[in-house]
Amino acid sequence: MIEISRRSGAPAEIYHLKQMGRANWGKLDAAIAKIEAARASGLKISADMYTYTAGATGLAYSMPPWVQDGGNEAMLKRLRDPATVERIKREMVQPGKKWENLYLHAGPEGVLLASLVDESLKPLMGKTVAEVAKLRGVSPEQAVIDLVLADQGQSGAIYFLMDEANVRREAALPWVSFGSDGEASAPEGVFLKSSTHPRSYGNFARFLGKYVRDEKVTTLADAVRRLSALPAGNLGLRDWGELKAGMAADIVIFDPTTITDRSTFAQPMQFATGVSDVFVNGVQVLKDGNPTGAKSGKFVKGPGWIGWPGGGACK
Repeated sequence: MIEISRRSGAPAEIYHLKQMGRANWGKLDAAIAKIEAARASGLKISADMYTYTAGATGLAYSMPPWVQDGGNEAMLKRLRDPATVERIKREMVQPGKKWENLYLHAGPEGVLLASLVDESLKPLMGKTVAEVAKLRGVSPEQAVIDLVLADQGQSGAIYFLMDEANVRREAALPWVSFGSDGEASAPEGVFLKSSTHPRSYGNFARFLGKYVRDEKVTTLADAVRRLSALPAGNLGLRDWGELKAGMAADIVIFDPTTITDRSTFAQPMQFATGVSDVFVNGVQVLKDGNPTGAKSGKFVKGPGWIGWPGGGACK
């Protein structure tokens, strides 16, 4: 990525900065050194992260990537073939060749079922693959294959992969911003039929409460910069990210002494506390902690837009 940035002259973002799997936890020093050397040479290299030790993606990603070649229907056909299933199970417990074996990094005890679409599978949400395997009397690898097949490839899982000490250190780096990497699902209606990762509800409050206030990895002023001006600048957004005349009035009012994430892996759909008011484009959308019903957001265009003043990247 650094070489691509050097040759092209384009800025580059590491999305996300993390070390997956215990065997990789000790590589953070080398990664930081490479990035900071590139930045010192004049390259615009930045990174983002979420403030948790687990990632989330489809349960199908517990299997080798070739299983998904050709799309979802091709994958499901492979999972119905006994000989192919045996090959998949063998490769699931071996270090990946040219692929990151998330299942091996996390282990069956570290793969948590977060989203299951089939109604008959819903009772398994919140259980680990190891627990499901024990309940069904099969190997953990077979349990993964059975679940993916039964749920038509739609299952989502949480993978416990990272080290808390590394997360804390990354949260202190001045060139790192933050992203939830999660959808903004409401804790009501149809959204309650599936679970999610706690980062969707707690990522930013967790940074401000746990890491800034409690663990003091950086100053509050630097934290605010890295939640606003830094990512806006990295994305090339000209009218967002700072409190200045003429810029979009996107404002979050929070109490730094009380802001706290309440979302957990067991109960992720829990709103954070400590945020009293939010303005989007100058319109109040949260007042005294309660939604006002206003919908003042709009599509934000960056330099990739063909109508960008001076010419966009997508001509």
